[in-house]
Amino acid sequence: MLLEFKTKNYKSFVNEMCFSMTPAPKQKGLDYSVLKTKVSKKNYKGLCCGVIYGPNAAGKTNLIGAIDTFKNILLRGNIKNSDSLPSMNAAASILELIPNCNSQAAPTEFQIRFIDNGLLIDYSITVDLGLFMDSKYSRRILEEKLLINEKQIFLRNKFLEVNLPAFIKPNIKKMTQEMQEIAQKSLAATELFLTNGFKMIFAQELVNNIIAWIKQKLIIIYQADYIKISRHFTDSKSDIVEKTLTNAAKLFGITANALGYSTAKEDETLYSLVNGKMIPAEIFESYGTIRFISKFPLIIYVLSNGGTLIVDEFDASIHPMAIMNIINIFHNDYINKKNAQLIFNTQNPIFLDASLLRRDEIKFVDRDDKTGFSKHYALSDFKTANGVRKGEAYMNNYFVNRYGAIKDIDFSGLFEEIMGGSNE
Repeated sequence: MLLEFKTKNYKSFVNEMCFSMTPAPKQKGLDYSVLKTKVSKKNYKGLCCGVIYGPNAAGKTNLIGAIDTFKNILLRGNIKNSDSLPSMNAAASILELIPNCNSQAAPTEFQIRFIDNGLLIDYSITVDLGLFMDSKYSRRILEEKLLINEKQIFLRNKFLEVNLPAFIKPNIKKMTQEMQEIAQKSLAATELFLTNGFKMIFAQELVNNIIAWIKQKLIIIYQADYIKISRHFTDSKSDIVEKTLTNAAKLFGITANALGYSTAKEDETLYSLVNGKMIPAEIFESYGTIRFISKFPLIIYVLSNGGTLIVDEFDASIHPMAIMNIINIFHNDYINKKNAQLIFNTQNPIFLDASLLRRDEIKFVDRDDKTGFSKHYALSDFKTANGVRKGEAYMNNYFVNRYGAIKDIDFSGLFEEIMGGSNE
């Protein structure tokens, strides 16, 4: 369960940005939708959903891109460029695209806080990547820190400090002075200590579990247009997923055809069964159908495994009534038994509804016209004096610019100029 993600000096987010999936204090309403879990003897809460609003080019996709970039750095285990492009997010592979192009050289920071397998994980890195597009800069990790259950496990800066509290000792090797010295000597400027020295010398099983959550349960779709229909998320329960997908598509009203994969495991193609013939769904079904059936297995996957699904423009080409129902499913504690979460950005104001989302689940990204810097905040950050009370008409307030993150757009002057001088 994701609790928090922070970044600083990532593209338009020059100042620290904190994306919180922890319920805001004193927020009431839809309390049944709040996720709950216990770590040691302490109770923690999380939000089921986060829906992000803001004008075009405000930085909504940059927010998702920052999480995606951090994930890919962790999976690589270093801050070097990657030859492969794991997603449409170029900055995840070409790290000189990360620093803000208009700011002075400043470190880039990432931090993630999540709960998995009864442990509260808090991991952060601060890296010096140089200036924007400086591909020859000698990068280095300035600081790296891991906390588990709010206890510091290691701190890496100019020096290295490793602490192994008793509650994680079943997952680690017995620490000796020699191991400490080896770990200190193993540090490399561009290599993460977590996935290299700490994993190899102290705690392979522990690190494997952390990376497994990042890889398998933190699902990020940077650009939803490029989701590929795949069996990747259906292999374990293929028949169940295919039947569910077919039934869901029929309920959605987008296709009357059965959907499924061939018996050949190497065939990744999803087919529509039309008059007894198998036709690739991508060439037979509509664009909206393709968008829906590409995403639905992901929803099944995160609900079944307790994952966090983050999608850029999740609702595009899908009717808002279907999206509302999916949001309600994540809020339904009889269905969402494993603390799954759904996060997406959107331009559709219909979700600005107090009966659908809590105020702390409604997020905004705005951009300063002078500096070009993005800022992120939640509806719950506003005082009640600003007209953010339970039952308020959030959509109406948004369109009269009470919350920011909206721009007045008027193209008439531009077209008057284009059409000027013409009497026809």
